[in-house]
Amino acid sequence: MRRPLNELRLLAMVVTGLTMLAACGRAIAPRPTIREARPELRGYIEDVTHATASRYGLVDDRGHEMDTVKVIALPESGGFGGLYHSYRADTGQYAVHLATSADLMNWTWRRILAEDASMPTIKPASDVGYVVAWEQEPPNHIRLTYYRSGSELLAGVGSKTFDAPLRLSSCAEGTPNLYAASSTSVDVGFHFYRGCQVDRQARGTTDWLTWTSAARPTLDAALEARGVMGGIGDRDVIRFRGFDLTLIEGQFVNEDPRTWRVFLYDDQTEEAEPLAFRTAAGSIAFSNPTIAAIEIEGQTAILVTLFIPGEGARGEEAGELIYYQIYGPARTTR
Repeated sequence: MRRPLNELRLLAMVVTGLTMLAACGRAIAPRPTIREARPELRGYIEDVTHATASRYGLVDDRGHEMDTVKVIALPESGGFGGLYHSYRADTGQYAVHLATSADLMNWTWRRILAEDASMPTIKPASDVGYVVAWEQEPPNHIRLTYYRSGSELLAGVGSKTFDAPLRLSSCAEGTPNLYAASSTSVDVGFHFYRGCQVDRQARGTTDWLTWTSAARPTLDAALEARGVMGGIGDRDVIRFRGFDLTLIEGQFVNEDPRTWRVFLYDDQTEEAEPLAFRTAAGSIAFSNPTIAAIEIEGQTAILVTLFIPGEGARGEEAGELIYYQIYGPARTTR
């Protein structure tokens, strides 16, 4: 029996619609949950022995120790830029340095950006240029500097600075990370020296003229629930599978470098879980984490840096560790 024309058209539309839905299902995978994203990220970063590339005791080509290095893509240099601090025996102080690299393992020193300064970080501005932050002495506080371009950064010529006033501690506020940054506003994570005895977490914002800050007791509580009784300090954030995931250091016993560990935290679950890093010689203490998604040699990778205190190091692993793990093709073409 022949079907009416309208019925045939309707049937064709249904078949076409089902085919399109099936195709979409194959092309667009469902977004992972936070419970799926966390273990995936751990799988990329915990086992240093199987990283795509790694280097312990990181130094630049002039022999400066690259402690607490924060790395970003710096197209103006032809590769990557890294900010770090190194102790200067001639002055008895730390200084913030800038170096560049094409492969992340070998670094060329460019210049000193700040004297009597430490714990630097950097983020591309959302409008144009770069924002840099570090701990400045005296007193121990956060200083922000804005560079209008990579060329100005490489030349060490900032266009404006801001010194954050101490609001939560009369002793020290420092070790910044940057959640958001532009030429008009900055969102800063940092720690404050609570009661001048132990570091705890805080967050601040500035329009380059004024400063507002507040403690973050929920973040502190997540690490305290894991037995952290000492300092809760440096942290860095990566946007991974649609979630902001934080690497943060915590010290089980105050002032005991052997007890520094790094935890993975997210604002959705408000949970912190210890990360079990596996190094070639089996070092046990890790601090000052940074993490970033990068593109290298046409591939997407997770880049991590950690400081390994000498007291918790094994073999020749003391100092700054840098490594990355490739996990897919590049998402953009440059």
